[in-house]
Amino acid sequence: MSINKRSAAILEAEELNPREFSPSNRELKHTSGEQELSSTAAVIEEAEILHASIRAGSIAQIVMAGIAVIGLLYLLKLVMVTTLVAILLAFVLEPLVGWFGRIRFPRPIGALVAVTLLVCLAGNLTFFFYNRAVGFAIQLPRYSEKIRDSLANFRAQTTKIEESTRSVLASPKAGKQPLPVEVQEAPGLSRVISAGTGTLAEVVLAISFIPFLVYFMLTWKDHMLSATVRLFPREHRLVAHRTVGRISAMIRSFIVGNMLIGLIAAGVSTVVFWSLGIPYFYFLGVISGFVSLIPYLGVFLALLPPLAAGIGIVDKTKVGMILLSVIGLHIFIMNVLYPKIVGKRLRLNPLVVTLSLFFWAWIWGAMGLILAVPLVGATKIICDYVDSLRGLGDWLGVSAEHES
Repeated sequence: MSINKRSAAILEAEELNPREFSPSNRELKHTSGEQELSSTAAVIEEAEILHASIRAGSIAQIVMAGIAVIGLLYLLKLVMVTTLVAILLAFVLEPLVGWFGRIRFPRPIGALVAVTLLVCLAGNLTFFFYNRAVGFAIQLPRYSEKIRDSLANFRAQTTKIEESTRSVLASPKAGKQPLPVEVQEAPGLSRVISAGTGTLAEVVLAISFIPFLVYFMLTWKDHMLSATVRLFPREHRLVAHRTVGRISAMIRSFIVGNMLIGLIAAGVSTVVFWSLGIPYFYFLGVISGFVSLIPYLGVFLALLPPLAAGIGIVDKTKVGMILLSVIGLHIFIMNVLYPKIVGKRLRLNPLVVTLSLFFWAWIWGAMGLILAVPLVGATKIICDYVDSLRGLGDWLGVSAEHES
């Protein structure tokens, strides 16, 4: 019944207003409706294009900002490395300065005493290792004949391989082709020294700034901490304070753990080199032990001192023992000691650590390998306390199943 009433009402309306319900008016209304739909679709399409262009522009800005940051890190290499090394040393000396404060020493005096002890220790170690290196260089000519014989044998073998390869790859044409000869001037000592003077002067200048930076970081620690926290809004200051505290604990545990592992590796290496009869075993053992802590490259660098000192002295059996002991010690340190002592505090993804080592080594060279782990550890802590970056923090870290 309702449908019939509605149809009757429509017919009655058509009889009262025949023009409005004429076919032409119906076509006009249909056309206007299509125009409205097309205009709405055009507005939506323009809005989507605008959003896409804005998104592409923001991505381009992020990429350009990242390139600019990488460029600044590369250009400010000396300043950044010097500052970060000073920060690490300040964390090392902070417990000693705190102990001086507990026995009623003013903090500036305690910091001065701690920095003075650090400088004296560094100077004594430099003097000791320099004397040992000079003594080793003086004793090295005694083994020159054995070294020369070993190099001659190696050169003879390489010459045979080269001649056999040349005979296989030689052209069948008769006669020998003339070889071009290029005469080069041997670089003089003065030219080599002058070429490296600029870099050496910059490094010495940077090292001379480190004690002053460490002293002011220790004396102004409380002020810098409170000032850094006050940079954030009031509602985020507690989180900022906790973040700085966790970064401080992470860096301190990283330094102490590496120092402990380095002492263990140095002790074991010294005992092994002494048992093999390598000269200056106490000097080479310390170098090999601490150099072995450098990720990935450490095992190769740790092999150089004992092998260089053992040329012409140790036989093939002892060379094999050196290789086995150094490589085995490095594997044990990196897979057992390092995760137990240092890894529990950092909780970093091994893939992320590898990528960070590659990146910072590319930016800062050898110092980048040393500073890469604390830098990525601090980045993870910051991401853990920022809500919008927690996903990145989870990606940088280790999952629960891998921790177990």
